[in-house]
Amino acid sequence: MLPTTSRSRSSSSSSSSSRANPMFLQYFRRIVKWQQMDIEYTFWQMLNLCTSPKVVYQHTKYHKQTKNQWARDDPAFIVICSLLLILSTLAYCATYDHSGSHAVVVVISVFLTHFLITGALIATCCWFLTNSYLREEAPNSHVVEQRVEWLYTFDVHCNSFFPMFVLLYVVHYFLSPLLITHGFIPLLLSNLLFMVGASYYHYLNFLGYDVLPFLERTTFFLYPIGIVIVLSPILILSGFNPSKYFMNMYFSQRL
Repeated sequence: MLPTTSRSRSSSSSSSSSRANPMFLQYFRRIVKWQQMDIEYTFWQMLNLCTSPKVVYQHTKYHKQTKNQWARDDPAFIVICSLLLILSTLAYCATYDHSGSHAVVVVISVFLTHFLITGALIATCCWFLTNSYLREEAPNSHVVEQRVEWLYTFDVHCNSFFPMFVLLYVVHYFLSPLLITHGFIPLLLSNLLFMVGASYYHYLNFLGYDVLPFLERTTFFLYPIGIVIVLSPILILSGFNPSKYFMNMYFSQRL
């Protein structure tokens, strides 16, 4: 029995890895083909992530039933989110920057560090954590072993990032003339804005993994919200203004 079980599991793992490579190849091919992207559905997802995020993850279950994978096979969400982030950064540069060459550096830096590289690191950590510690044990050897796809963890990051982007890049842009001034009100508003954005990010992160039926103890992803709520009053009392900090990081010569 043991050799048979071992062969079945190894064959299933090899077949899953063979499926993963074509999935990635097809995914990257579709990035340059706008005709194959569902733009309307992507904007529907973005709207509901800000208003009714559970509805989006109910559709994730349906996607698993029809596509036999948890991750999106359409790169439209990542492409549109990236473009919106670049456009918002250009708006900041047009208002606060001092040179065109520096604006290019800011746009590339924000896109890579705030979204792509940070998202890949978070996705990798969540992928390792969920597959190593949060998966339920299979009741017997006949049950197909399920694993969290890395691409799905990056999808969860993108879903969680978008409402935070609306708060900390779009809303923040219009409030920035107030938020970077001196005084208690700008200090309070800035910290509250960042607290809500970070908390909502982690809440959506939790929803993304809680929807997977083979994971347990997913409330772990809610713990960072408690840390954010505890840190916010401390930052306010210490006089730390996150808006001034990040704006000075990129546009110190104009502030």
